[in-house]
Amino acid sequence: MKVLICGGSGFIGSALTRSLLADGHQIYITTRDPARATLPAGSQAIGWDGGSSKGWLDVFSDMDAVVNLAGESLSHWPWNEAQKQRIRKSRVDIGKAIALAFQQAKKRPSILIQSSGIGYYGPSGSEHLTEESPVGHDFIASVATDWEASSAAVDAFPDVRRVVIRTALVLDKRQGVLPLMALPVKLFAGGPLGNGRQIVSWIHIDDELSAIRFLIENPQARGAFNLSSPHPLSNADFIRALAKALTRPYWMPAPAFALRLLLGEMSTLLLDGQYVLPQRLTALGFVFRYETVEQALGALFTEVGSGA
Repeated sequence: MKVLICGGSGFIGSALTRSLLADGHQIYITTRDPARATLPAGSQAIGWDGGSSKGWLDVFSDMDAVVNLAGESLSHWPWNEAQKQRIRKSRVDIGKAIALAFQQAKKRPSILIQSSGIGYYGPSGSEHLTEESPVGHDFIASVATDWEASSAAVDAFPDVRRVVIRTALVLDKRQGVLPLMALPVKLFAGGPLGNGRQIVSWIHIDDELSAIRFLIENPQARGAFNLSSPHPLSNADFIRALAKALTRPYWMPAPAFALRLLLGEMSTLLLDGQYVLPQRLTALGFVFRYETVEQALGALFTEVGSGA
């Protein structure tokens, strides 16, 4: 299978690339500077401007599947108006360019995986959220809405399956948010953020990759899917499990007012949560390898006793 990945040099994109390459698939990764791009060995760089179909349409027309994971990281601080515009624009422009490529291609790829996030639902306390739950009203929800809509024109083609993946917090030992969350715990200062009652919805990196591949390969998969473990938990319980996996104490909370003062609107990433369930994914037959956070963190930090 030939797969084009937009955002293939990022955290999830590079891991997905390695997973697909290991099984003999041909992977092409879009980049603005092919000569300087650092990509997983075995993948091929495809130059493009990030906003049109110019220069890569022939390659696009030869693909079996397209995976769009591109977008400015939400963790870049601070969230001033310029940064918020970059976050939105980086997602919407690329999604529109991909939709245009589908319209112009001589031969259309049969599947588009369109990235999104569980922030689509907005802060929601302990309310159980499925793919049928309504969109939220904060900044992240508005970005997710625009991100998903950017490639919605592809739905007009009956021969193309568009799948929207609303991904939860992805747990990986070396990349993503988990290393930052683990740092204060490793320094014996781990504890809940704010009151600790906000819900953490999460997914192990291996399950994230397996779910994406499952949705690419399953001909019944269309529309939105939550990529999140079936067992969310409170922030306090998450940090407690992380401290146990790292064999460190759990005791020092980080006051909510201090996080809001330091991070401003960006503090929503730490102090607000969503109780997200993968209803459509499990109904389609996907089986999680790591259903509980104890299983996931235990697998990620198996060498903790040696000081990892």
